[in-house]
Amino acid sequence: MDPIQIALIIALVFSVVLHEMAHGYAANWLGDPTARLQGRLSANPIVHIDPLMSVIIPGLLVLTHSPILFGAAKPVPYNPYNFTNQKWGEAIVAAAGPAMNVAIAIIFAVLVQNAEILNLSATFVTLAVQIIMLNIFLAIFNLMPIPPLDGSKILPKFLPYRLAIGYERFRQVFERNLVISFAAIIFIFVFVLATPIYLFTKAVTYFLIGY
Repeated sequence: MDPIQIALIIALVFSVVLHEMAHGYAANWLGDPTARLQGRLSANPIVHIDPLMSVIIPGLLVLTHSPILFGAAKPVPYNPYNFTNQKWGEAIVAAAGPAMNVAIAIIFAVLVQNAEILNLSATFVTLAVQIIMLNIFLAIFNLMPIPPLDGSKILPKFLPYRLAIGYERFRQVFERNLVISFAAIIFIFVFVLATPIYLFTKAVTYFLIGY
């Protein structure tokens, strides 16, 4: 495993940690202290890392030369009944994670665009572009409206009342059966959305770096 791959795995770990921290800070801002009281607002990766999703799966993807690197941290706990904004609270918390990934991508895009001025090495620029792609992918993937992904907590807020109620029932069933949820996510991603998401991620990355 070369240094770029190791650095990319480290970048993935911190990207998913910041993603989960953003959820926790948003929940805390909305009046729910659950994540804060459980120490999940910390930048310490140890309190967020899931051995399988944060280390083993990303490592295997790198070793198999997968075109897309993926991983996740332990979900931040929250109690939506504590939110001061009951209508949009859960959607705001859900959107905070992908928003953090987009912010990370933009920061690294600015660095790439100013690589000559900042005298950044070609190796760093190569890594930065991959970090941009990684974070755009994480944002898009998490916005898929399949429970328990973040998009499943955002979509109902934009649906007509009856559809929203029906979708909420669907979401509750999937969130009580996480094996089914992740099987559905993997199936839909691998057989339906992998190529479109990859191409869109690539297009957004090129747009951000001005390629």
